[in-house]
Amino acid sequence: MNNDTIIDLSGIKEIDDPLTGILRDGARRLLCTAIEAELAEFLKRQEDRRTGQGRKAVVRSGHHPERSIQTGIGPVSVRIPKVRANDGKPVTFRSTLVPPYVRKSRTVESWIPWLYLKGISTGEMSGVLSGLLGKRAEGFSASVVKRLKRVWLDEM
Repeated sequence: MNNDTIIDLSGIKEIDDPLTGILRDGARRLLCTAIEAELAEFLKRQEDRRTGQGRKAVVRSGHHPERSIQTGIGPVSVRIPKVRANDGKPVTFRSTLVPPYVRKSRTVESWIPWLYLKGISTGEMSGVLSGLLGKRAEGFSASVVKRLKRVWLDEM
């Protein structure tokens, strides 16, 4: 019987995990709802802006292309709405949740250097992973990390 707990991930591009899929889908829907609320607030602030015919000057105008944002639960797709002005004056909607060109959440962005500097190089994974996975990041003791590093070195 093989007691090896290391899973060979070479050649696997994505892990099929139904729970993570549900969480990502929920995160995507929640993010879309929050962005729509931001847009509604933006359009409400533009309510007084009118064309010469008395129509609303700022209206919705489709979406920007869909993009993925890397988060702690993996990539979450999002489409940011666009607006246009009918009165000739420029207008742009910018989401505060997902600013232009953002491709990863601040949490992931801030913890990746720590994961490398403190976690991988010293083997102190539990402290680093608690930032990404929460305070109860368990199962990443120094011995587990050393074993994983050995396997990764062998594969490399």
